Amino acid sequence: MSRRSIPLAAAGAALAALTAVAGPALPASAHNTVVAISPDGETTVTEQPGVVWLETNDALLDAEGAAAMDVVGPDGLHYATECASIDGPVASVAAELGEPGEYTVVWRVVSADGHPISGDFEFDWEPADEETLAAGADESPCADVAGTSADADAADGTTGEDASASGGAAQDLVWIGAGVLAVVVAAAVAFLFVRRSPRGADDDTAAPGGTAVHDGSAEPDDTAAPGGTDAQDGPAPGR
Repeated sequence: MSRRSIPLAAAGAALAALTAVAGPALPASAHNTVVAISPDGETTVTEQPGVVWLETNDALLDAEGAAAMDVVGPDGLHYATECASIDGPVASVAAELGEPGEYTVVWRVVSADGHPISGDFEFDWEPADEETLAAGADESPCADVAGTSADADAADGTTGEDASASGGAAQDLVWIGAGVLAVVVAAAVAFLFVRRSPRGADDDTAAPGGTAVHDGSAEPDDTAAPGGTDAQDGPAPGR
């Protein structure tokens, strides 16, 4: 390899290293986002929904304790009747509503990349006359579910969206730092290769037997004939 091609190879290695390190950062930093909720809050609910749910743009982590949802009524009571469940990108919880008013769904789920996200949404409940109303409970059916968004955020002074954003920013900084480190290492390797390459690699090439082969043509010299007589160009004199 010539000195001229070494920097090109080193640059290619640096680019490959940066791609290998920074490539996984793209999907890793893309946390799940909510794309649909039910009830959506745009229309007043008049019939028992049975289930409230949210859908994200990617599959959610389905593990014990990874998801939490609750439905809190205007009276502060809890109307979720069981723990949250995960089905692909959908998190849901069964609920039976009580007195009319505004209800709040609080939730926490874990993105496919392992990052937790949380939030809440509201809807209005105006039951029809034939609807049966639930009594509500003083506590959530699952431990610490009611405080998933509100209580936890109040404790550290952040909202669910703030926590998601700060966690994502920290993860992005880690990936950026790793990418910069990879480029620095690749540049150092390239520098060492250039320093150690033979300086005479592009100069005169030695022929077999140690005789140097020079570029260009040698200057013509008169050739001495046997007996010390110079050989002259042209035909020999006739006898």
